[in-house]
Amino acid sequence: MSANLSPREQRGLVIAATAKLVQKGKVWVVPSQTAGGKKYTVCPDPETPYCSCPDFDSGCGGDGVCKHLHAVTFTIQREQGANGTVTETRTLSIVQKQTYAQNWPAYNLAQTTEKHRLFELLSDLCKGIEEPPAAKTGRPRARIADVVFMACLKIYTTLSSRRFGSDLADAHAKGYVQQKMHPMTVCSFLENPMLTPVLEALIARSALPLKSVEKDFAVDSTGFTSSRFIRWFDQKYGCVRQEHTWCKAHAVCGVKTNVITAVRILDRDAADCPQFKPLVEATAKNFTMDEVSADKAYLSVENIEAAFAVGAVPYIAFKANSTGKAGGLFEKMYHYYAMNKEEYAAHYHKRSNIESCFSMAKAKFGDGVRSKTDVAMRNEVLAKVLCHNLCCLIQSQCELGIEPVFWGKETEVLPRQEAASSPVCLVAAPAEKPAQIMRRTMEVCGA
Repeated sequence: MSANLSPREQRGLVIAATAKLVQKGKVWVVPSQTAGGKKYTVCPDPETPYCSCPDFDSGCGGDGVCKHLHAVTFTIQREQGANGTVTETRTLSIVQKQTYAQNWPAYNLAQTTEKHRLFELLSDLCKGIEEPPAAKTGRPRARIADVVFMACLKIYTTLSSRRFGSDLADAHAKGYVQQKMHPMTVCSFLENPMLTPVLEALIARSALPLKSVEKDFAVDSTGFTSSRFIRWFDQKYGCVRQEHTWCKAHAVCGVKTNVITAVRILDRDAADCPQFKPLVEATAKNFTMDEVSADKAYLSVENIEAAFAVGAVPYIAFKANSTGKAGGLFEKMYHYYAMNKEEYAAHYHKRSNIESCFSMAKAKFGDGVRSKTDVAMRNEVLAKVLCHNLCCLIQSQCELGIEPVFWGKETEVLPRQEAASSPVCLVAAPAEKPAQIMRRTMEVCGA
């Protein structure tokens, strides 16, 4: 606190920062610092100020202004204009919405060549999958790389198993798939629980080329509906009710490119708060985290400590009844929030990018799943996330000039100390004009 403030002004500043002041017409209701639950009525009129506290009645030690009046004064800062107008600035103001210019040539290039580029990127990503040893007896096992490619291709096209058969045939003709399989077999592949850890690993691997770009992250969850119904008997009204069931995706994304760095697919009733720590820890293995933002559902002492443990500053929204009584890092973040609400809000509102991330994935690949079983639903959502990451990489190719290398030495997972000092963790192509990128892409895709 400033040394120029009197003791009453300092205590008033603390009240304005940590307590909830309520305005009722021309007066304010200010809670007492000492008497729990007691509140005082304050009228901040410059000519006839008033407060119902005992300190004001006794003259405030000769100052004439008690700490509660100072608290209201700090909450409302009046600025007198030259023409006599009065402007009021509240401590809790609305952060102005920022708009950013779109790089339309790069965006148009990414959209018009996305399918060709995705075939190439998905094929390169699947080449690094380690195949298990072949069985000595029985029918030959399908290659995992071909299974993943076929499942993601079906999700990307958003077509039924029968109608995406022509795309699968084109992929086989170009050498992206070694085995020629019937398109209907993708349904049985999605029901294999062994595919889940493979897709989760590929999602983390697909985000690695952007590790030197992303420093700030956001955490949230979303649901993907299904065609299954759950039914229950309502004892109160004596009838059977039903609703669609869904699976829940908990994810963390980078706020610059919206690439998803870690994801957990759980059942519909899974709570949000316990998923914060494993998601942040999984991201910190591959990325240098400076900030992580989340909404009130993730507010807890454990989550704030988990963010600091990986070197990130947690900007999590505090609830109306939050206090700093928990101590430690939680108390420090609470007081930082209370004394610097506008600055805190500017960091916290980066969380909006995770909402944009989910909207992007659902708009392009659908907000529901076609699978029936729990395992297949989980794998289908993971395939959506993987396709979303590849689309983010394609946009970064055209806009940032990045050429992803998934399995080279450039994208090896480094410890945090090495990653922080490593100058480059991706292969960055020299800046090219859109026409040059288009020509090179067509050569790679054989068009």
